[in-house]
Amino acid sequence: MIEKAQGKENATPATISATGAQVRDVRIANPVEFRMVLMSFLAGGVGLLAGLIAFVLYKLIGLFTNIFFYHRFATNFISAQHTQIGLWIIVTPVIGGIVVGFMAKYGSPKIKGHGIPEAMEAVMFNRSRIQPRVAILKPISAAIAIGTGGPFGAEGPIIQTGGAMGSLIGQIVHTTASERKVLLACGAAAGMSATFNTPIAAVILAIELLLFEFKARSFIPLVIASVLAAAVHMQLLGAGPMFAVANMNFGVPRALPFYLLLGLLCGLAAVGFSKLLYFVEDLFEKLPIDELWWPAIGALGLGTIGYFVPRVLGVGYDTIGDILNGSLAWKLLLIVMVAKSAALVISLGSGTSGGLLAPMFMSSAAMGGVFALVVDKLFPTADLSAGAFALVAMGAVFGAASRATFSFIIFAFEITRDYNSVLPLMLVCVIADGIAMLMMPRASIMTEKLARRGLHIHQDYEADVLHQVRVRETMDASAPTLPANMKVSELADRIARHDPEVSRHQGIFVVNEAGELMGIITRGDIMRALEASPNGASTLLDTATRDVVVTYPDESLHEASAKMLQNNVGRLAVVERGNERKIVGYLGRPGIMAARLKRLEEEHVREPGWMQRNGLQKQKT
Repeated sequence: MIEKAQGKENATPATISATGAQVRDVRIANPVEFRMVLMSFLAGGVGLLAGLIAFVLYKLIGLFTNIFFYHRFATNFISAQHTQIGLWIIVTPVIGGIVVGFMAKYGSPKIKGHGIPEAMEAVMFNRSRIQPRVAILKPISAAIAIGTGGPFGAEGPIIQTGGAMGSLIGQIVHTTASERKVLLACGAAAGMSATFNTPIAAVILAIELLLFEFKARSFIPLVIASVLAAAVHMQLLGAGPMFAVANMNFGVPRALPFYLLLGLLCGLAAVGFSKLLYFVEDLFEKLPIDELWWPAIGALGLGTIGYFVPRVLGVGYDTIGDILNGSLAWKLLLIVMVAKSAALVISLGSGTSGGLLAPMFMSSAAMGGVFALVVDKLFPTADLSAGAFALVAMGAVFGAASRATFSFIIFAFEITRDYNSVLPLMLVCVIADGIAMLMMPRASIMTEKLARRGLHIHQDYEADVLHQVRVRETMDASAPTLPANMKVSELADRIARHDPEVSRHQGIFVVNEAGELMGIITRGDIMRALEASPNGASTLLDTATRDVVVTYPDESLHEASAKMLQNNVGRLAVVERGNERKIVGYLGRPGIMAARLKRLEEEHVREPGWMQRNGLQKQKT
């Protein structure tokens, strides 16, 4: 049923005759230019702030690492693998686990995990609002966890913290939920850009995992934030990439068959890692112990592993660099791959705070290096580069596990800045992504945690079909009309007799003798008229709503549906431009849904190909 139009403050009045309808072409206020400029300035501030936060977090991690593993007060970023504290390696991570457990229980549970799923939850289900305490507690808890030996990266906490800062700025300033989402994504992208000095991959990651849109309103601020964060990284941490990588021989095209096998292996590794992580989380959920102590228990397992394989302790950027440069033997690579994976799933599964990217990079790079070295042993003529296969595997495993394949193709390319890496990266990453999609069709390592809480995120995105279809394509060209001088009693009688011309419509347009639009009458209007005058002596023109919202044949269905929603109406008169009294059609909810039906048919209805059509023609003849 059509209700009376609301939202007159947004109306653009048309010419109104003494007895005619007030025809309104309602348009959504959209001062794009000013808001985009404002968002761009705010994004620049977010980018600079995220760059500084990344620098401070690096220094905090360095401070805690030096204090706990080298017993000195210094802030230089150093690996924990060279420590000489003996059995204290087992105890040190437990201290950090206890502190993080108390912070999660009495501060905010949002600090647990690697941060990106929490940012996704804020975007999709909390109107991009993140609590201020998360912006403070997340980097501190991550610095403590990593500084006491946690096998995590700094990038996840920085991404979440940068996103939190963007969200807070969006809450301080007068913004819409969509603008807050853009600022949150800007903070997240800036966090990754400031960590790895990979500004392009950071922008794409924010689009793939947080925005799920590609629009100028979000893309321009994202690029600004990412560039400024990378500039801060260059100024404070150096202009080079995170990993200093020597020239690699990717062996294209002769090595492509081996890259195909690596793609299959990376897809299986992505699925296996995701399932193992959540399997360990389920085991911790079954413990008859307060969750406050879970990070300490996980840290005890980490410390035990770290005692035998110190390379698993801390961020491990130096070990990743060694792997990419082919400096490690295959036995050590195998040990690092297994030990780092075990340390990560035990620690992160316990609910502590830390990033997922760096440890997965290390274990998957080690896997790629082992693969190349084993193939060279079996087929000496293959002459594969362990560093090249490590780099490709590093991007493919995490890209497939997170469903952010494009981001990590670009990420790995930005690390090497070697164009020869593009072909194997593209091939291996998409094969791994296809395997992961087949085996985990409903969730990724990023969304599984949310899915278990009943929060399902659709990570694919495409252009809205309502933007692409015009009103003329789905409107009903035979608009239902009635003469203005008809009595209400006559119309009520026709409805009671189920006259098909009127009974199937909830709203009907009222026209004068010249066929010009005068108003619209609904069944609600008829009931009110009969209550006021039971004999129904009034005319339709006296009863009809004169305030009519219209659309035009060349408008998109998106614009038309927005008019329906804004004005709480279920039908629109389709009129000529320049002659708003002339009705050329009728657009109802079925017309809107017809566009969706058309898209479904395009996706699922198979049309006969040339061979089938030729076969059918021969059968007919």
